[in-house]
Amino acid sequence: MAQKRDYYEVLGVNKNATDDELKKAFRKLAKKYHPDANPDNKEEAEKKFKEVNEAYETLSDKQKRQMYDQFGFDGPQNFGGGQGGYYSYGSGFDGFGGFSDFGDFGDLGDIFSSFFGGGSSRSRSSNGVRRGADLKVNLDITFEEAYLGVEKEISINRTEKCSSCSGTGAKKGTSPEKCSVCNGTGKIKQVVTTPFGQMATQKVCSTCSGKGTVIKEPCVECHGKGVVKKSIKLKVKIPEGIDNGQTIVLKGEGESGTNGGSKGDLYIVVHIKRHNIYTRKSEHVLCDIPITITGATLGTEVEIPMVDGTKEKYRIPEGTQTGTKFTIKNKGFKSVNGNWRGDFVFTVIVQTPKKLTREQRDLLTQLAKTMNEQPPIKKKGIFG
Repeated sequence: MAQKRDYYEVLGVNKNATDDELKKAFRKLAKKYHPDANPDNKEEAEKKFKEVNEAYETLSDKQKRQMYDQFGFDGPQNFGGGQGGYYSYGSGFDGFGGFSDFGDFGDLGDIFSSFFGGGSSRSRSSNGVRRGADLKVNLDITFEEAYLGVEKEISINRTEKCSSCSGTGAKKGTSPEKCSVCNGTGKIKQVVTTPFGQMATQKVCSTCSGKGTVIKEPCVECHGKGVVKKSIKLKVKIPEGIDNGQTIVLKGEGESGTNGGSKGDLYIVVHIKRHNIYTRKSEHVLCDIPITITGATLGTEVEIPMVDGTKEKYRIPEGTQTGTKFTIKNKGFKSVNGNWRGDFVFTVIVQTPKKLTREQRDLLTQLAKTMNEQPPIKKKGIFG
């Protein structure tokens, strides 16, 4: 299997390219490689055209571009759900004919239509195949779940193809009929007289709303819409090491498409709850470990609680000052996009006792004397 080229390389732009620069590069290359413009080398042109389209579809979408810059083509391995798992991008290409719907590209549809002939694609899109809308949900997980990885069940509300009419919108046993007003085109041609003479225009057929078909007997379940709203439960695998704000994409788990279009995708934005002991910096786990003043002075062995529930014994050397940092290697977060782990870094906080017995105070006083320190002075009242 041939290795994919970097999307920025495909479009011939750098990684800091603006939206306008991306669009300009896309227009130029799409015109160059469209199969209709390369009749003598149609197969190779189609491959190039599809590659250009896929690159632009990803980089022109802010969220997809951010994930591509962070994770590359495939994203984290061995996790995900639905049909596509993590971070997958559709091409939007429907074979030799071109894009399935230029409407999503703004004025690019008109550009291609004028270049290769035909009317405005926007007027055609109303009764064409359309991909379903993407959905976005937020998911809260604990610090430990982010560290270890976890499987979660989420609930979403989305449109599903009506099972009663199989998405046609027509009553079971019937079918949509071709609109007699527009003859199935979804458009009405008009000749308008202006001061400059007669002009031919097109408008969307009001009888069929541009669909080209009319439903005489609507489905009783979906009322002619072809889709119904449902509450769906999905299981999603959260990989160990995921960071706050990162997004998981379940391909094909978004809204249902129309006129045979594919489903949209589901974007799950992960939010990690604040922990009362640990914090995170990149793939490293940070925490504070309190020790006694005698332990810091003479040295001591402490048990460090790890995020996974285990404990690590660590020898604190004598003479350790408060604020000293120690590192336990490879006990941090696993890299989502690699096979390495960060470290566990803890900071020693030396605790000074607030209350002492008479015996303890005398011992500390003697110690201070042996170290040529000024012993503590007993406080007196204002009048002695």
